This record gives sequence, structure tokens and C-alpha cells, in this order.
Amino acid sequence: MPRPVTFWTPRAWIGGAWHAQVLLACDAAGRWSDIRAGVAAPQDGERLDGAVIPPLVDAHSHAFQRAMAGLAERRATGDDDFWSWRDRMYRVALRITPDQLRAIAAQLYVEVLRGGYTQACEFHYLQHDIDGSRYADPMALSWALADAADEAGIGLTLLPVLYERAGFTQGALREDQRRFATTPADVIALHRAAQRSGRRHLNAGVAIHSLRAAPAQSIHTLKRLARDIDGPIHIHVAEQTAEVDDCLAATGARPIEWLLRERLLDARWQLVHATHATASEIEGVAASGAGIVICPTTEANLGDGLPDLPRWLACGVPLAIGSDSQITRGWAEELRWLDYGQRLALRRRNVAAQPGAQPATAARLYDAALAAGAASAGLGKWGLEIGARADFLVLDAQDQSLLGVPPPHTLDALVFSSPGDAIRDVAVAGEFVIRDRRHTGQDAIAARFEQAMTALWPG
Repeated sequence: MPRPVTFWTPRAWIGGAWHAQVLLACDAAGRWSDIRAGVAAPQDGERLDGAVIPPLVDAHSHAFQRAMAGLAERRATGDDDFWSWRDRMYRVALRITPDQLRAIAAQLYVEVLRGGYTQACEFHYLQHDIDGSRYADPMALSWALADAADEAGIGLTLLPVLYERAGFTQGALREDQRRFATTPADVIALHRAAQRSGRRHLNAGVAIHSLRAAPAQSIHTLKRLARDIDGPIHIHVAEQTAEVDDCLAATGARPIEWLLRERLLDARWQLVHATHATASEIEGVAASGAGIVICPTTEANLGDGLPDLPRWLACGVPLAIGSDSQITRGWAEELRWLDYGQRLALRRRNVAAQPGAQPATAARLYDAALAAGAASAGLGKWGLEIGARADFLVLDAQDQSLLGVPPPHTLDALVFSSPGDAIRDVAVAGEFVIRDRRHTGQDAIAARFEQAMTALWPG
């Protein structure tokens, strides 16, 4: 269990600005009890040798897909797009055992901690045994993820997924989707089991895979069953143009337009990807209070397209980021490519900057993702604020990406001067899980990960 502890740092990013000589007090529950700037270093407590910034929430994760990161980058014949990638991903999903999932997820969670995340939102649709039959404990694969998170020391928001059909015109799942099958009642039962477990740093919400994967009646049923749930509702939406076209043909509305028409959205909803959205849809999401989760490197890797980032930002929609397919496990690269994609499309620089308010692109994107993190993970507070879990990152000013950089430009260089390894220490609930870039369990975790990969990819 955490113990009351006081930290002191020469600089910390608080409330969207750098502050000097900052005292950070953590209580016995692992939450911030006092944060003050302009304080001389105390005699007791720990002096941190480096600038401190809050970590981000990884708002969209499919842990098992870490097993194929880098292994779907060849094309022998024909076209390669999201749908052909999905078929390859299914072949991995159909082979993973609970023990292998735990080994893969533990390695992933250590990596995302190194990448500056301390909470992962696990969009969890891998539910059943390899033949599609139910485990004696329906939570078998959920516990594998929770055990992995506990071993790594990261917070976990488990999001059991509603998944009932293969497409808008199909009444059932494909054979290669047999491990995913759930009903609204199943999703609520999985949610309740996670919440009742009392595991440290584990909470839960619910999710809908996509509009193509769940009939309208089931989506409304899940929302009704979840009316008393104090947690987020996530959904993949408008990720590919084919999905938009299919939704239009089946319902007469675009995916986000349909969610708005059905009056489903509120502040609990997190629209994952939201790549292909019209101006009126963006304005409707803003009015609803819902947030979006963008996964820039995955969307680039899959060829999904680019979101209308300037309009999402201008409308004030909460914007979180996620690692999704795990080809990248650090938020700095996600934020870098979030703006780089816009630069390539619009042939302009610093697209996300806001002259007169926040001229620094990195700071604006980082603060947006930081602010959206609590809602995406179902947490009341997040960051360096009293009452939030006492998570923080310590930066190394001697890292090649930050060396010699004037202090006010630290975030700029952290995001846009790459490659770098500037995050030296990571703490969760006031306890270090990574010191001097080393996780205490990393060797054993890496060995089990390698064994799992060897079994999944023989030869």
C-alpha cells in the first residue's frame, strides 16, 4: 500500500504552465493531498532531479494486438487496407490463450508506462475460448489483463465489448469472430465482476464494438442497463469510409449522425477514431458533451484517413489519445503524428497551435489529451491536481531530445525532437514503477513475452 510521501521538484507542469520549486504531497491512499509552487526544498521527502509532468491516459488499447506489432507490414498481392489487416489480426486473436494474453499484456503495459501512460483503457472483445465456447469463469481473459496490469503497476480501465454481428446486413458473427460474442447482459455482468473485484487501480466501463457489430436495439438496451454505471461508454465509430457508406445504406445516416439522431450521446461516451466526421456531426458531438479518442499512429498504419483536427479543437470536444494496435507505445509520438498528419494534408505547420491562447502545438495537444483523460478512463480527476491519483513522470534533461533545450521549450522538444528517451522515472499512486528507465520486473516479463511470441509465431 502507498505511504504518505512528499516530493519536491525544481519544475513541474501544472495547469498548462511551468512552475518552479514545486512541492507534491501524496497521502496514504496514493492521491495528491498538497501541490504548491514556490516552496523551498523540504528537509524530509524526496527531491526529484528533473522536471515533473503528469502522465497521460492511454484511452484506447487492444493489448493482444501487441503480438502482431511489426508483423503485418508486407503485401504480396492485391490491395492492403484495414479490412485485409483485420483478417490477419483475427488469425492472431483465434490462437491466444489466457496465459499468453497475460504475458503479452504485461510486456505491453511496461512499454506504455515507459511511453508516459499510467492508465490504459482496455477495449476488450476477446472473451471466449479458442473454439468459441465459454470459459468456466467468463472473466478468464479479463483477469489475464488485470493480472498483467497489476504486475506492471499500471492503472486499468476494463471495457467489456458488445459484439453481436459481423456487419449491418448480417445477423450473426463470422466464424473467425467466435471468441468475441457478447450480449448487453454479458457486458454488464463482466463490468460488475470487475468492479466487485476490489483490485487496486482497476475500474471498468462498457463498450460497443461499432454500429456494424451491434443492432440498434442492443445498443439502446446496453445504455439502459448501464444507466447507473459510473464509468465511460466507448465505441469505434467512423474509422473507415466503407463503414460510413455501409451505415448510410443500412440506416440512412452516417455513423456519428446516427448516434446523435438516436440521442445516445452524453458526457460518458467516447467516440474512438471519429475519423470521418462532417462539420455538423462535430458540432453535434460538442453539444452532447461526448469526447473523442484519436489513435494517430494506428490510423496512419491502417490507412484510415485523417480527422478534421482543427474543427474538433475549435469546437472544444474533449480529445484523448490511444495506442490502439500497439505499433507505437508512447504518447509523444502519437501527438507528433497527430499534428504531422494535418501538416501533410493541409501543407501548413503547427496546425494545432492557437495563437493568442496557446501558440505551442505540443502544449495544446498535450493539455487537451491530459484534460480528456479522466472521462475516457472513468476517473474523477487526473493529473497534478489535489484528489487525483499521485501519478507523475520525471524527465531527464540530459536526454538527447532535451539536451540544451531552453526550459520553456521542454514540451516542444519532448514531442517534436525525436528520437528520444526523455522519460526517466514513472510513478503510480506515489510509488515508482520505473526508476532510471528500468522496471523492476522487466526481465521476467520480457522472458514470458518472448515465450508467448515464440509459441504464437513458430519458426
